[in-house]
Amino acid sequence: MEKTLNRIYPVSDPEATYFLQVSWEKDLGTGFGIILSDGQCAWTGTVSEAEISREAADMEMNREKYVEELKKALIAGEESSGKYNFAIS
Repeated sequence: MEKTLNRIYPVSDPEATYFLQVSWEKDLGTGFGIILSDGQCAWTGTVSEAEISREAADMEMNREKYVEELKKALIAGEESSGKYNFAIS
């Protein structure tokens, strides 16, 4: 299993710092687990392969391209810093 941990600063609360951990088996496109923490509380979830396909279709985007964008937004870290915005609700 592979994991990444990134610090994010949501645009919805610029003074806050969150930590985002993403874990996956073979490929992000086969589904992944996610943990979001503000240092005091943590929230967990999973995203299935079917949900990834459904979201790509909803966005009228090629599935492979969608998975590449997910990788950039969720696991690329410093390389994508400033290119993606996060909102916490």
